[in-house]
Amino acid sequence: MIDQQRHAAALADPDAQPVSPENIGRMKRTPQVKVIRRALGLSQEEFAARFHIPLGTLRDWEQSRKEPDAAGRAYLTVIARNPDAVSDALSEPQVG
Repeated sequence: MIDQQRHAAALADPDAQPVSPENIGRMKRTPQVKVIRRALGLSQEEFAARFHIPLGTLRDWEQSRKEPDAAGRAYLTVIARNPDAVSDALSEPQVG
């Protein structure tokens, strides 16, 4: 199959249509938890503990076995933008 035939076959498949500028804005971008975690210099165990995410869930997200739901995506976005604020909000209140 030559390139032109391959391209024509792909366009003929209704389930494999190219992304258009009109519909790219509607696509949901999932935050890459592994990228966020590595940027913070944390192991999976440290990241899970710091942000109160079950370790199994974190591993599922990183290994693409599961996608974060809407709340998970929002939480990862907040962690990526301001991890210290999230850590502060989740830390134990100091008595004294």
